[in-house]
Formats: sequence, structure tokens, C-alpha cells
Amino acid sequence: MNLFRLLSLLAALGCFVGFDQTPANANVKKLTLYSTREAWRIAPVIRAFTAETGIEVAIVHRKDGLIDAIAAEAERSDADVLLVEEHGLLLQAREAGITQPMDITNFERAVPPALRDPDGHWIGLSRYARVVYVSKERVAQTAITYEELAEPKWRGKVCMRSGLFTYNISLLASMIAHHGRDEAKRWLAGLKANLARKPEGNDRAQVKAIAESICDVTIANTYYMAEMEATVGEPQKWAASSRILFPNVQGRGSHVLVSGAALMKHTRQRELAIKLISYLTSEIGQQIYAILQHAFPISADVAASKLAGGGEFLVADPLPLSEIAKLRDEARALVVEVGFDNGPGL
Repeated sequence: MNLFRLLSLLAALGCFVGFDQTPANANVKKLTLYSTREAWRIAPVIRAFTAETGIEVAIVHRKDGLIDAIAAEAERSDADVLLVEEHGLLLQAREAGITQPMDITNFERAVPPALRDPDGHWIGLSRYARVVYVSKERVAQTAITYEELAEPKWRGKVCMRSGLFTYNISLLASMIAHHGRDEAKRWLAGLKANLARKPEGNDRAQVKAIAESICDVTIANTYYMAEMEATVGEPQKWAASSRILFPNVQGRGSHVLVSGAALMKHTRQRELAIKLISYLTSEIGQQIYAILQHAFPISADVAASKLAGGGEFLVADPLPLSEIAKLRDEARALVVEVGFDNGPGL
């Protein structure tokens, strides 16, 4: 399905208007989706699912503390499916004991093994890369690696958000996986020495800092470029000041994170819940969801949208996320040990 036909379908479903989270008919089949994504962000794909299956879905949104809230509800929880924007939360959900395994055969064609839990507790739904944003005016090179950002040539030219934020923990865990703890520590210390300021703000704030000539380079997710370009006002100027370089394309590839879904342990609608998750991995589900998230589809059968931030340049690190996940605690310890969030010279 091409983009024009897809957008026409979304418009026909009324997907770009407000989302009514309350099912109107008490006799229809219903699911409850708990999500760290705001309802309006995922409403179009949910509407499409309901139009195809007749199953209505109520969205319960909570940005922070969602895993703990579901765990506290235990058997009283009405959560059927969990949908989150970063696989670290999926790992947290499994560790909290609120998920249950699904039959992998339902998803093995659409979702590569590296992007799902080996025991079926969660699956990826869309990908986004942790890439390098550089100043269009002050950085001429067209290729880069994560490793070189620790080199002295970048002294005082790097901006970063907190090293303890989940995206950066995942990247550092991948560095440990590829290079070992000692080399990863040296890399992190070198990156810290190259900071232009103490880590602060979110990914967009780092791109803003490039636009303000505070620094020349940062590490951020691909989809922020599309979001800034689509936002009227200052964010468009920030986006215009930078360009994206996909790191390590001549080697192992760029570090990839995933948004994903999990089947809740205490769902009373197991078959319907799996049907929703299966829809999100289907061709049409992947197309809609990837466009909504400015992300790369999980399925190799679905082409990446240009909104994703340059899909034709993505060479993804094939290391399974489950292997990287084992090193997240070690990565957190390294951030503290190096004192990364204290900033350069401290």
C-alpha cells in the first residue's frame, strides 16, 4: 500500500481527529491498552484495528510510573496489552512480573529474533536509531562512528542529555557488548571530556544547543528530526541547523531501539489481546504505526517512510536487544563511576 492510499484510509477512519477512549456499546468486544504513548499518538492505528475487527480499545495513558502502577494493581488490573516507546520499559515490565509469554510463531515472520524477547514476553513494533546530529555549518564530514566522539578533536563540541537516561543506557550497554567494560569506560570518559556543558535537557534540547552554537554534535534519536521539522516555530530552525549522520554504517551499524508491546499477565482477554498485537505487526498495522511514530517498521516487508529520518541510510546493529539488556545495570554503574552527569572536568 502506497503512502497516498494509506493516508486516505486514515482520513476515512477519522484518524486525525480526537480519540474517544470510552467504548459506546457495552455489548461489543473490548480491550484495555495501557500505554506510555499519549492516546492521540496511537489513535489512528487503534481506529484501524477496531474498523477491521470490531474490537474496541480503551487507552489508558500514563507517561511515568506505568509499570509500577500495573504491578500494584496485580490481579485487579484491567490492562490487557502494554505499549511503550522504548524496550527498556518492556524489560522492566517482564522483571516486574506483569507480562506473560506469547506464541512466537504468531510473530516470527514479521518480527526478527533480535527485536523480540526470546521467551515471547514482548515484541518490537517499530525501530528508531540512536544517531549523531551535527552542525551543518561547522561539521563537514559525512561519516562518523560512536567511537570517534571520544577523540580529542571533539573537545568542547559535544552536548548530551543525562547519561542515565534510558536511551543512553542502552547505547552504552551496546558499547560494553561490542568492546568490553574497560574499553566502554574509556570511551565514556573520553566522551565526558569532550562535553561542552553539563548534561541537561532532552534530545531536542541538544539539537537546540547546536543551533545556538553551544556545541557542534550530539547523539539523539532519529524521529526527533521529523518531529521538529513538523513543528511550527523555533524547533524547525533547530532542525534546519543540523543534519543526521548514521554511525558505524561501514561496521556493525547504528544502535537501534524499539517501541513494543507485551501481553499482560492478568488479562482476561488473552485471545483478543494477541489479536491486537498481531495487527500491529501486520503490513497495514506496521505502515500506520511507523508513520505515526516517525519510525522504521519492524517488518522487512514494509518500506520505511522518509519521515523516519533517512531510512535508506539505516544499517542496524544486529546484536539482539536481549543481549544488550543484560548489560544495562553495568552501563548505569559506569555512568556513575565516570561521573558523566557532572560534566567536563568534574
